[in-house]
Amino acid sequence: MAVKKMGLGLPVLVLVLWVLPLQVTSAVRSFSIDYTNNCFCKDGVPFRYISGSIHYFRIPAAYWKDRLLKMYMSGLNAVQVYVPWNYHETLPGIYNFAGDKDLEGFLDLVAQLGLLVILRPGPYICAEWEMGGLPFWLLAQPNIVLRTTDPDFLQAVDKWLDVLLPKIKPRLYHNGGNIISVQVENEYGSYYACDYDYLRYLLSAFHAHLGEEVVLFTTDGLKDRDLQCGTIQGLYATVDFGTGINMTQAFELQRQYEPKGPLVNSEYYTGWLDYWGEPHSTSSAEEVAKGLQKMLKMGANINMYMFQGGTNFGYWSGADYKKIFNPITTSYDYDAPLSEAGDPTAKVHAIRTVIAKRVNLLDILGLLSPVQPVHTPFPLTFEVMSQAHGFILYRTILPHDILEPVLLSAPNNGVHDLAYILLNGQYKGTLERDKVSGVMVTGQAGDTLDLLVENMGRINFGANVSDFKGLIHNVTLDSTILKDWFIYPLDIDSAVAHAWPPVAPRSKGNTGPAFYTGTFTTPGINWDSFVKFPGWTKGQLWINGFNLGRFWPARGSQQTLFVPGLLLNSSAPNIITVLELQKAPEEPIVVFLDQPLFNYTHSSTTRDME
Repeated sequence: MAVKKMGLGLPVLVLVLWVLPLQVTSAVRSFSIDYTNNCFCKDGVPFRYISGSIHYFRIPAAYWKDRLLKMYMSGLNAVQVYVPWNYHETLPGIYNFAGDKDLEGFLDLVAQLGLLVILRPGPYICAEWEMGGLPFWLLAQPNIVLRTTDPDFLQAVDKWLDVLLPKIKPRLYHNGGNIISVQVENEYGSYYACDYDYLRYLLSAFHAHLGEEVVLFTTDGLKDRDLQCGTIQGLYATVDFGTGINMTQAFELQRQYEPKGPLVNSEYYTGWLDYWGEPHSTSSAEEVAKGLQKMLKMGANINMYMFQGGTNFGYWSGADYKKIFNPITTSYDYDAPLSEAGDPTAKVHAIRTVIAKRVNLLDILGLLSPVQPVHTPFPLTFEVMSQAHGFILYRTILPHDILEPVLLSAPNNGVHDLAYILLNGQYKGTLERDKVSGVMVTGQAGDTLDLLVENMGRINFGANVSDFKGLIHNVTLDSTILKDWFIYPLDIDSAVAHAWPPVAPRSKGNTGPAFYTGTFTTPGINWDSFVKFPGWTKGQLWINGFNLGRFWPARGSQQTLFVPGLLLNSSAPNIITVLELQKAPEEPIVVFLDQPLFNYTHSSTTRDME
């Protein structure tokens, strides 16, 4: 994002956008595991998260918002959060959730900024934190066996969970909050005890406090014993690993314990911890980005550990024991994308570049249409489909090979009002009512033909006829009438308003219908403005879920859209979404001005290709 002064009083805000798919939500909030489609399901539709770990207990509360904003604007849609028991119950029965320890305030801030939460409340968390988050006073009983069904340990755990989990329950996603899943214990398979009854006890306790609907999971490393001892029925098994390994094999190991469901790397290591007396650990931004991209192509859900490390203030740094005692440094910089001081590093740019790849509308059609397609011999209108406004996608296949270009058309002005033509996902041109009646195509039998039809508004004056929308007559290929259509009504507004920003796989090019999204902040400012579209062709614009209308600078005369200041949030990121229907600029930016621009027109030549 860049801000420029243009001599008109108001700063000009230049936003660089990235392309993402969208998802459609239902009225009922839910988050679950879809074992049929091997994914998470949020509000009834497939969902994937790209998350980053942040530790509120390693960052002063005054800096929480700054760090979270930077994570949001890096393209993440979730954060992963540990809760260290010993940070809040430093002495038995004495609890502190105030100031820098205000867990509820932190979680509420995350929600205000539009991020989801993957919560890891322990009771053991590791995290390179003093005693892995367990209180030192447990050792006042010298014979206690930690992280087992030892009665003394479970009694202390129960008292802690009785305090902690009631704070969590109202913040679960299905209860109106933003916590989508909760981890039980942490990397338990790496612990010597391998006490399955302990894990079952925790499973029962978490369900008793949080209900049966919550998604509970475990995280373990890639050794067979790790997953053997760290998983039980009822806790979804996830894995953790970093760069430099065979990621396909890593997820194949997860599949041995979870044959169905989403692939999840709960700790994708962006760096590593430091020990006193050893060199600072570093990792390549290029390698981190490459691994992220590979996992996204595999359809995996990813949490980057860490996205910002922070500091082990006071006496809170822990120690590892691998044959020798190895204490951890005060700095928990972790060579993370955000430095110990919260400054963006090269990894932020590399990660955002991977997340921000382009996605065509067709790639996410299953998410975009809130209902199953209607199968019909011939096209149906918007009105028959109960679609008032916006877009419908009509799909069929080519009935035979077309070796030489032939005319694809909708005779008798059969397109109301524009149809964006795609053949096997490739944009071929646009049919326009009263202007362009056909395009030339070639292809093979069985190729997929899509017509994304846009309603440009029903006639309000000048014709005493019913103005039906969509494909109102048959579509022909040369002299052949195309049949056997699947019709997808699209509910774009609901998707942009309720499920944004989603996470995208990668695709290429800048032509054809696609969604671009970006964020911007206006600290303390919510002025009226006008947004300009340099290099864009035609489409629709949303800010914070509000549909601002159509833009068509390639046709004119209107070059800007009015943005009421009341739509802008001066204390949180604003989300801007552009649907470009024909061709986007190589550098997708929009510019905010303090005055409108008019008077540029492009005379569209009426063509009849029948």
